Amino acid sequence: MTNSKSSATWAITLFAIGVFMAALDNGIISAALTTINNSFDVSANWGAWGVTIYTLGLAISVPIVGKLSDRYGRKKLFIFEIALFGLGSLLVALSPNFTFYLIARFIQAMGGGGIFIIGTSYVVSTLPQEKQGKALGMLGGMNGIAAVLGPNIGSVILDLTGSWHWLFLINVPIAVVLVILGITKLEETKDPTPGKLDMTGTVLLSIAILGIMYGLTNIEGVNFFRSLLEPTVYPFILAGVAILIVLYFYETRLERNGGDPILPVSLMRQPTYLLTLMLGLLSGAMLAGMIFIPAFTEQVLGIKSEHSGYWMTPLALAAGIGAGLGGDLVDKKGPIVAVVFSGLIGAIGFFLFPGWVDVKWQFIIASIVAGIGMGVLLGAPLNILATEKLQANKGTALASLSLIRTIGMTLAPTIYAGFIARGFNELPNLFKTDFQSILQTNIEEANLSQAANAELAQIGSQFAGGGEFSQEQMMGVVQNIQDPTLKEVVLRSVNDVTQLAAQNGYSGLFTSAAIIALCILVIGLILNPIRKKSLQE
Repeated sequence: MTNSKSSATWAITLFAIGVFMAALDNGIISAALTTINNSFDVSANWGAWGVTIYTLGLAISVPIVGKLSDRYGRKKLFIFEIALFGLGSLLVALSPNFTFYLIARFIQAMGGGGIFIIGTSYVVSTLPQEKQGKALGMLGGMNGIAAVLGPNIGSVILDLTGSWHWLFLINVPIAVVLVILGITKLEETKDPTPGKLDMTGTVLLSIAILGIMYGLTNIEGVNFFRSLLEPTVYPFILAGVAILIVLYFYETRLERNGGDPILPVSLMRQPTYLLTLMLGLLSGAMLAGMIFIPAFTEQVLGIKSEHSGYWMTPLALAAGIGAGLGGDLVDKKGPIVAVVFSGLIGAIGFFLFPGWVDVKWQFIIASIVAGIGMGVLLGAPLNILATEKLQANKGTALASLSLIRTIGMTLAPTIYAGFIARGFNELPNLFKTDFQSILQTNIEEANLSQAANAELAQIGSQFAGGGEFSQEQMMGVVQNIQDPTLKEVVLRSVNDVTQLAAQNGYSGLFTSAAIIALCILVIGLILNPIRKKSLQE
């Protein structure tokens, strides 16, 4: 009993470190994108492929690794995934050119994508039900905290070393230690599976995911619906969906003939699992809201850009606390209570941003509330719902859930960015409708000198038309002002109007995230009676 308990402790610890390392690498690179692009002499558009290719690799690897871990054993796959991730990290650091760098990033993603699935699959397959929530909450917390803290840690490493290569080299010794401990400390677990591996299904699924994810990454937020008709978007999404339909019929036939399909087609027919997948999609969309926190602090609260990333910390810590709380809720009250609680608290947190936040302390409180709401959903509740009553294929079920969450996290930022862009597109109108009143208020507060008032009278005619200026033209006027106090007042007024545009854009973003959280709450309530009926069958 003691050996079994020690083995479980070692397993969860190793999985948690592996999850943290893999999730960290998806965000850590953002701090060094410009440096990496300059070192390879590529444009920002090409440089973004360092992130895109990693996302595509994660999406492809997740369902495949989920199935392989069920079939061949979670210990073997964990060791293989960590080793592949470490190798990919080393190759990224040593990349002689940009093409090699992209290939190495893909290898790295294929290694990192399955670690969370293997860990969660291990927990739901080996631990008693009353202890699964805490363990899954810990894994989910590590996943969420790493994703949020990634840019900050990247900035620190970049400042200390002065080289982007260390962002990836640091993974290598950690991977080596994890492989050694995995070999010596983990016990093998796997599910009994019939027949041979479904290679046809694996290839079809990989191509379908690649097409859909590539199409989604090319959607533009400003012209969302128009961009759906672009040749870099709709053909890939349609092709991916068509291949998925073909795959479904192929997998149904394979399952009927006693094979072991890569796609959990029998689960797809169960309302409980389908609603859980819907919750996964929405949870990914809600989690994507946190990506915009640094930009919000910079553009709305006036935080310096070099410090804006640090303002993710309250949300990151709260998400970790929320993940642990979600695990406890699952163990004591069940997964539905945790889902409903997450939706409610997440909605309140996101609604606070447009409806209440004006100063930094209010931002911290809103971040903590939203972070707890998101964190509750990170680990335990959906994973428990996805694997209830399953004797086998738990990794496959979890992988499908993780994949659909990744799709949500890929699609939602495009929609959110559209709100921000539309907010800034309103700047000319805001200069026309709001600049005069904002300028007048700031003038009254400034107590201008006689000389400043005289200069204001001279340039006042330029503002009399209601501000028929672009932001650049307005800044041109500001630069020609001689009196320093007056220049500061006008400049502050321009910034106030720009801040108002940003506030309008982020209001739409965070309101959308709050509505998504409310949808999670509603689906949780709908799922409750369906789940109860399913458990009684």
